Amino acid sequence: SARVTALASRAWEQARKKNDYKSAAPWLDKVFRLAREEADASGHNGNRYDALLDDYEPGMTSDQLTALFAQLRIGVMPLIEAHRDKSPPPSRALRTKRFPLDHQRSFAEGVAKAIGFNFDTGRLDIGQNPFCTEIGPGDVRVVLRFYSNDLLRGIFTLLHELGHALYDQGLDATHYGTPMGESASASFHESQSRLWENLVGRSAGFWRFFYPQLQSTFDRGLRDVSLETFMEIINGVEPGVFRGEADEVTYNIHILIRVELERALLSGDLVAADLPGAWSELYRRYLGVTPEDDRSGCLQDSHWAEGLIGYFPTYMLGNVYAAQIFEAAGRDLGSLDDAFGQGDFDGFREWLRENIHRYGMRYRSGEIIKRITRRTSDPSVLVRSLSQRYESRPGM
Repeated sequence: SARVTALASRAWEQARKKNDYKSAAPWLDKVFRLAREEADASGHNGNRYDALLDDYEPGMTSDQLTALFAQLRIGVMPLIEAHRDKSPPPSRALRTKRFPLDHQRSFAEGVAKAIGFNFDTGRLDIGQNPFCTEIGPGDVRVVLRFYSNDLLRGIFTLLHELGHALYDQGLDATHYGTPMGESASASFHESQSRLWENLVGRSAGFWRFFYPQLQSTFDRGLRDVSLETFMEIINGVEPGVFRGEADEVTYNIHILIRVELERALLSGDLVAADLPGAWSELYRRYLGVTPEDDRSGCLQDSHWAEGLIGYFPTYMLGNVYAAQIFEAAGRDLGSLDDAFGQGDFDGFREWLRENIHRYGMRYRSGEIIKRITRRTSDPSVLVRSLSQRYESRPGM
């Protein structure tokens, strides 16, 4: 398995460079054949996908996942439909300007310090592919990437990776190497990154506090951009073909498409050779867009080539958990937006540590959600959050 995924990943990388999916398709067949064997060896109750899901979200089943996706799809599709054929958000306007990379890094360090990233036990570095990793107790590394013509991409990558880092720094170091010192699941780790990226990072309060600093840092690029316009830019909805560039409303549909396809590939209902056509059809059906080539379609993610079958649902589950957590924190702490507007992130961060981080894997994700929200995993909270924040946007 390790040999096949190593070779498949290399083939996938080359196929992406050449925009040549056909050369990678045989490797994808091999990866999914091995995934079937792995599922059978692990054991399951008739659904191989359950065995693979368990690696990333222990206790989650295909039936539960299907129900969650269905509820989420019903809730967000009307929001997406309302934005189809509307004028694109003005986000492209910022891409005509240049934002010095050293200034972006300086601003990023200020944000990290303000929201509570501990530089004594962690560090920020620059690399090609952003990520966060915990080397060991007291050593959390965050790698970022900034773009001179895409200020927003760097900012939201920063917030996403800081969400992961704050979770790692909030785990009890005395239990390192035991379940109590590990994150509850991949989905729950994702909930922390999406929480800071979207629920905090796209809030009015966050930018009431940080936008004057951002304008001061990039006076030439943002001098004529009001806070109101900036908020409209960062919260725009524009269905597209790229998951990595997706807005908050359409993001989960990108995940739904991938999960539908990987389940079909695992069951054998879809063969690798037919993936590009199936991919394009689902994008047309759900988002009204069609990739112009395989590089912007089925070759954009390397998860399957790496053998990460069952990983994509963690992104959706992370968003669902994040919305529930944010609602619960607001119930306990009062107006989070007012606190953020005053530059106060300590109360929210410490609430997360007290109610989530310190327990590690003592409870499964669903149990943590039930403890803090008094209900099970519930996509309606995310749907309600998105509806409240996007239904009244200009152009709706």
